Order: sequence, then structure tokens, then C-alpha cells
Amino acid sequence: MENSEGQIGAGARPYPVIQPFHSEMLDVGDGHEVYVEECGNPNGIPVIVLHGGPGGGCSPGMRRFFHPDHYRIILFDQRGCGRSKPNASIEANTTWHLVEDIELIRKRKGIDQWIVFGGSWGATLALVYAQAYPMMVRHIVLRGVFTMTQAELDWFYNGGAAQFFPTEWKAFLKPLPVEEHGNIMLGFHHRLFGDDPDAQTIFARAWTEWESALASLMPRSVAGSAPASYARTFARIENHYFINGGFLAYDGQILADMTKIQDIPGTIVQGRYDMICPPHTAVNLHNAWPASRLIMVANGGHSLSEPGITSALVSVMDELA
Repeated sequence: MENSEGQIGAGARPYPVIQPFHSEMLDVGDGHEVYVEECGNPNGIPVIVLHGGPGGGCSPGMRRFFHPDHYRIILFDQRGCGRSKPNASIEANTTWHLVEDIELIRKRKGIDQWIVFGGSWGATLALVYAQAYPMMVRHIVLRGVFTMTQAELDWFYNGGAAQFFPTEWKAFLKPLPVEEHGNIMLGFHHRLFGDDPDAQTIFARAWTEWESALASLMPRSVAGSAPASYARTFARIENHYFINGGFLAYDGQILADMTKIQDIPGTIVQGRYDMICPPHTAVNLHNAWPASRLIMVANGGHSLSEPGITSALVSVMDELA
């Protein structure tokens, strides 16, 4: 095991955005179609990229961490988000549905083993997938570790992070009546899935903008409202997963099941000042995973696009190539 502090990847820059050489809408059953794209080298090292949220969708910038001559880069929009259909749907949309979608993509692409790359919720999904299908995974690369425990959810939605961002927390809670502050997630759930479209938009934007405000170590100087359609999708799906504990069998399941993947090599890139997914979770994961390496980015927060996080991830993928 190794724990390096913000050294790897200093100065490494992401690769230019490349265009997919193939994209498709894949029927995964249950009335869902997911958008899947491939770019880079068709004969390169396969890597599946798992986006955050849940509900965030993939973006062209997520292709930039991989040398296009060395990697066969596969991205997809998870059920209900991005270009996948039906949009914002929570029907037949659980962690276990997504795990089977990932495995279906692997089989459809004729891949024996691949690297699994994910951050935040994508890190959660990467770990759960690897624990379900360990023989299919050659390396796991994680950023901003989240293991879907109640303690992590309480940190973000029950006043922990609020101690560092009181103004943003106040704005987040503004639409919710004071008498419902005892169960914030449930209060938002009622509005996000209620019959009033205006209320859906108000609460979806509040939910989305609270997370966005804490994503970067250096907050954006100009912040605007999230587009209503994106906010609705992101907030509905994320709330659906969180209020159900990620559909895990019990609290702490991911760490308890680390013996299933203890011999799979992994690299964890974690921002020292990540306010969404604090570093103690990454340290706990590293300690439970003998084959892992932990890279603590000294001046990093949560966002994939932060310079220190980006540099570390590019360097890690260059090493693996």
C-alpha cells in the first residue's frame, strides 16, 4: 500500500477532446435505453467510465483523461439521465440495474477484462460492479470516494458540510418549510416527485446548486441557475438513490465486501479538501484494500476538473497504459 501526498501528476494535462468512433442507444430492458459511446483506439486497453450523481450523465470532457492511442474509452449515460431514455425515470432504476447494464455493455463490446474508472457516485458504482464481477476487472481507478453510507449522506444532507458553507446551506433549505428540516431528504422527495411542476423545478435547482456550490475548492465567481431539465433529472435520480440507501443490502456493505476484490489493483485519487466526499472515506477504503494505492491531492477538492485532480488522474492512466 502507498499513500502519496499531491505529488503524482503535477503538471500533467488532459488530452484534447476526441470524437466517438461509435455511439448507440442500447436496449437494456425494463423500458430503458442507455446511450453508449466509444472513442480512442478500438484495439486499445478497454476502460469503462462511470459518471457521478447518480443522474449526472457523461460529457465530452470525461474522454480527456485517457491517451487516445492507448485506450478504448467507453462512456455511457446511466438509466434515466443524459441521452438515455426515458429521461428522469426512476422505474427499474437501482444500483443493481446499473451493474447489470455495465456487464451487458462489456459483453456486447466483446471485452474480456477492462479498467473501471469512476468518481463520486461513479466510484460507488465501480466498487459495487467490481464486487459483483471481479473476474472482469483488471484495475479500478477512483476519484472522490463515496461508499453510500448513512454517515456520508448525513455529512452532506444533515448539517455536516453546512458548517463550512452556512450561506449556501441556508439557500438550499429556503424552499423547505422549517418544520420539515428534521428529514430534509424526505421533504425534497415529496416535492421532486409531486404533481406541481413549478415546485419540482424550485426544489430540483436548490438540490443541484447545493452540490455544485461545494464541488470545487475555489468556488466559481459567477454562479447561475442550473437548467431546469438538467436539475430535475439530476435531483430526482440522486434523491431516489439516496433515500433508498443506494439499494444496498445494509449500511456499510461496500467496505464489508472489500475481501471480494482485495487482490484487484486499484488507485484512489482523493482531494484533501473534498467537501462532498471527505477524505476519511478514501482512507478507510484504502486501509481495507491491500492492493490499492492512495494519492491525496494536497490542494484538491471534489471536482473532476480541478487542476490537481485532473493531473493526478491523467498521470495514473498514463502509467497504466
